[in-house]
Amino acid sequence: RDRINYLHTVLSLAISIAEARTVLEHELETIRTGGTWKGERIITSKQGPRINVDGSHGDILNFCANNYLGLSSHPQVVEAGIEALKKYGAGLSSVRFICGTQDIHKDLEQKLAQFHEREDCILYASCFDANAGLFEVLLGPDDAVLSDELNHASIIDGIRLCRAKRFRYKHMDLNDLETQLKESQSSRLRLVVTDGVFSMDGDMAPLKGICDLAEKYGAMVFIDECHATGFMGPRGRGTDELLGVMDRVHIVNSTLGKALGGAAGGYTVGPKPLIDLLRQRSRPYLFSNSLPPPVVGCATRAVELLLASNEIAQSVGDKTMRFRNKMTEAGFTISGSDHPICPVMLGDARLASLMADDMLKLGVYVIGFSYPVVPKGKARIRVQISAAHTDQDIDRAVDAFIQTGRKHGVVS
Repeated sequence: RDRINYLHTVLSLAISIAEARTVLEHELETIRTGGTWKGERIITSKQGPRINVDGSHGDILNFCANNYLGLSSHPQVVEAGIEALKKYGAGLSSVRFICGTQDIHKDLEQKLAQFHEREDCILYASCFDANAGLFEVLLGPDDAVLSDELNHASIIDGIRLCRAKRFRYKHMDLNDLETQLKESQSSRLRLVVTDGVFSMDGDMAPLKGICDLAEKYGAMVFIDECHATGFMGPRGRGTDELLGVMDRVHIVNSTLGKALGGAAGGYTVGPKPLIDLLRQRSRPYLFSNSLPPPVVGCATRAVELLLASNEIAQSVGDKTMRFRNKMTEAGFTISGSDHPICPVMLGDARLASLMADDMLKLGVYVIGFSYPVVPKGKARIRVQISAAHTDQDIDRAVDAFIQTGRKHGVVS
């Protein structure tokens, strides 16, 4: 009887696994037939304006990395990472409060607080973790969070973890935000949450209006600056600097994995009592290994370069407008404005994917974005400009878009 029971259990398990496999394969086939399959191209070189791609010949112009300042392969940034690796090792094998805090972690936190002109800073393994760790610590059931409907997925997930009342306002709609602020007036604390720059469209939150409303109704303001830190604003401090509200935005989350060296890591800057509380209660901070020394070394040097000069940050603007103007003249629709995220709007997911493949054949690396990364019917190729691109690089990319666009009937 025991053997029969055992065989029955094994058979049931095999059937369950087979059924699960069938469900998974059906879901994958739905993605493929829908034209939203996301393949991964293999890069065989370091990140930069020119890369080597497996299966392609020669240097490929890279126009889809978040390497806004070209610091991912900057000689000084790379050398700082090597030196940190030699001095401090590959990693800490521990979380911060046990035995994972080194002097370089504290130094980077101090420099980031200085860069953003905030009281203190706390490092995370990623900005996704920073967003996951903030809201449940700051907000309880007596509080309210008011979130832009197109905020990044990490913000949405972080808000889901907290017990605050949730209000979602229409994208960058100040009238709707005011309505939500009025409805939430009975809450103890209220936090308005928005991306500084929305990564899919390159549009900027109306921070001055948001701050005006927050002050009128006694709310705090939080911004995610992943696509702004290092290059937006006269000194590259971000959208809050660009729009003149640095002293009115209370909490900033951002990343080390884009403009600030491109490796990994995220952080929160804000009032010291908040940062102290996050060190005590933020789960991604308490239960994740500390940032590896080479990552800290690279990021620290990147921040030092930006603290010393705004020259790199200023160079991105002119190149962005060169691309946007030439593409618009050619007949393409470019979403957003004045930001190095330049979405070439196409609408159809399969078209975006096919055009991206044809662009690669012409030596330009771009990626088609489609559902669920962007809403259905809003497929696009998201082009991203870097300070490391030359004018010739930009012109070559535009020429490739024109050639490919004509092939697919997007432009005449």
